[in-house]
Amino acid sequence: MLWNTVAQTVELGWDFYVPVLIFVALIAMAVPVWAAIGSSAILMLLMSGDLPLSLVGERLFTGIDAFALTAIPLFILTGDVLVRTGLSRKFLDVAEALTCFTKGGFGSATVLVCGMFAAISGSDAAGAAAVGRMTIARLVEAGYPRPYACALVAAGACTGILIPPSIAYIIIGLVLGISASTLFLAALIPGLCILLSILITNLVVNRIYSYEGGGNLTFMEWLSNLGRSLKSGWYAFIVPGIIFYGIFSGRLTPTEAGALAVVVTISMGFILRTLSFADFPAMLLSSAKVNGVILPIIAFSAPLAEALAIMGVPQGFVTSVTGLTNEPWILILLMIGILIAAGCVMETTPNIVILAPILQPLAENIGMNEIQFCIMMITALGVGFITPPLGLNLFVVSGITGESILKIAARAVPFVLCMFVVVLFIAYVPAVSTTLLPEIYK
Repeated sequence: MLWNTVAQTVELGWDFYVPVLIFVALIAMAVPVWAAIGSSAILMLLMSGDLPLSLVGERLFTGIDAFALTAIPLFILTGDVLVRTGLSRKFLDVAEALTCFTKGGFGSATVLVCGMFAAISGSDAAGAAAVGRMTIARLVEAGYPRPYACALVAAGACTGILIPPSIAYIIIGLVLGISASTLFLAALIPGLCILLSILITNLVVNRIYSYEGGGNLTFMEWLSNLGRSLKSGWYAFIVPGIIFYGIFSGRLTPTEAGALAVVVTISMGFILRTLSFADFPAMLLSSAKVNGVILPIIAFSAPLAEALAIMGVPQGFVTSVTGLTNEPWILILLMIGILIAAGCVMETTPNIVILAPILQPLAENIGMNEIQFCIMMITALGVGFITPPLGLNLFVVSGITGESILKIAARAVPFVLCMFVVVLFIAYVPAVSTTLLPEIYK
């Protein structure tokens, strides 16, 4: 009913429906997303005749001609270097020392180290792979069922796109013309809320099923353990310290912070003798593969966004939806439903470049702050990382352990519910996203 109303309002024809059907068919055939988007965009422009095809090449270039995008490969490379130098294990040691006084301490440490890794790499899949290799076997030894251990890592790794610096916030900032530094600042509290909700959920589940014991240390024993772990691994926190201080103090742009983080991490690897020049080819190739998936999607999304704008799809969507109801709380629920459903079947980057220009006018129409909208959108899409059928993090941890994706997904249900509650909190309480921002953004 809703889409029929949109179609009538915008007067959509075959020049819209045929490219969309082809896009769906290509995705179903596992064609790379960038190729599906590019083919659909070119066909849409060719059939509609609204934009000369000679301009497509120009739009492909201008779509990625942005200084902010340079930060993406830098943060990805920093995460790779962090793993190869062994610094990520220092994070785990400190996280374990912090949480060893609680029942379910190593499970909580796993979630914390996911958050620490997220504060550097900005990638959820990289976090799931790195943390999963370090922790899943130990979680099973501690008493957790393997499917639940996998689900815990997959859920914790969702913070990769939710805690700044995040690749997703760089992309949505580019799409909607918002400073990445501003979005990083706004995302800090929501990202920590997601992390805290996963921690609490794990503690509750662990208390119900008694997977893991622990929590028998005295305060002095806990303090001693923490002191030893910090003494042996304090230098690992130099990298996230540089990123956070540089970006949030305004002294560095995200790109500059990423470049400095790469240099410092590599230097530390050579000083500690955990990195050699022989590691560079594999390290650079790994980072290039991840970056090579993201940037073509952004490039081909530019002509697609222009074609949709010329056809009036975003404006027609707003007119049609507000014609059905004027209740802001219902419209917010509708947007959240669309985002979570989209996150279940497609990766974050294409969802951002396709849906952000369509949904942002609707959010603006009901008075939602553009910063709040971005935070809500990314957080809602983050739920899709542990939700079938795509559930990227589910596939990553399944690939590491050989565990059934369906079994992992079943154990991830409590984490999906807790993240959904946080999404609602972000959507209906603007202060969660705007408290740390200057007055001009509130």
